[in-house]
Amino acid sequence: MKRIFLFLLTNLAVMLVLGIASSVLGINRYLDAQGLNVGMLLVFSLFMGFTGAIVSLLMSKPMAKWSTGAQVINDSNDPMHRWIVGTVARFAQKAGIGMPEVAIYDGEPNAFATGAFRDSSLVAVSTGLLQSMTREEVEAVIGHEVAHVANGDMVTLTLIQGVVNTFVVFISRIVGYVVDRLILKNDKDAPGIGYIATTIVMDLVLGVLASMIVAWFSRQREFRADAGAASLMGDRRPMMHALARLGGLDPGEMPKSLAAMGISGRPSGFMALFSSHPPIEERIAALQQMKASR
Repeated sequence: MKRIFLFLLTNLAVMLVLGIASSVLGINRYLDAQGLNVGMLLVFSLFMGFTGAIVSLLMSKPMAKWSTGAQVINDSNDPMHRWIVGTVARFAQKAGIGMPEVAIYDGEPNAFATGAFRDSSLVAVSTGLLQSMTREEVEAVIGHEVAHVANGDMVTLTLIQGVVNTFVVFISRIVGYVVDRLILKNDKDAPGIGYIATTIVMDLVLGVLASMIVAWFSRQREFRADAGAASLMGDRRPMMHALARLGGLDPGEMPKSLAAMGISGRPSGFMALFSSHPPIEERIAALQQMKASR
């Protein structure tokens, strides 16, 4: 519950700051006596859509460490820690990225990668993952997370989130204006209750649809990261074994702000449309269809 509360509080704070900033900069003045200024509305929508996504990306590493309690182990002398760091370093060099920070956090079997830049990322594994998998399977999971970084998935996901956010803000206010002025016949300079109510409803409805789009993209990148792990290891079987083992384990509840960066998820029914991860069975089948690496 604490993690959910922190996630909601962070988003509320970002939106509050954006609202104040837009008022100070004057880019929220897209409604005037002449009607709707589409150009100003587009600027406002881009500001709201991308600023929130970019701020979240830039905060991703410190937020990840804080919300999971992850401890960086790059300089640790513990033999297990040295093996994990060495594995990350080997894969990072092979993938052509800078050495990530490597961390461990207490929790059920899972792992994630995050960070705003390919050469300054964070790869973290849980204690539950280390305790429940063989070393070869852990290597495959680490390869999966390094592949996420090498593919630039965090940045791409942020850009897509910014685009859909922009459309949500823009379209909801266009519809709100039409309802307020053309349907409810509000002829005052200030927007009426119809505009306010319609905008809120459209933000919610379009926000749900936008979440589906972002989740769909996230599921596609999981297949690419699985294939990346197979390529880094030179064998697809360890990743298949790791996924099969995850399929029989509780992957653990990731903080909502990091859910899209985790190794595993369990979508089902209608909620599968909002899942950041495809079913384990589909991921294993995709690996089986790959040409075996040697």
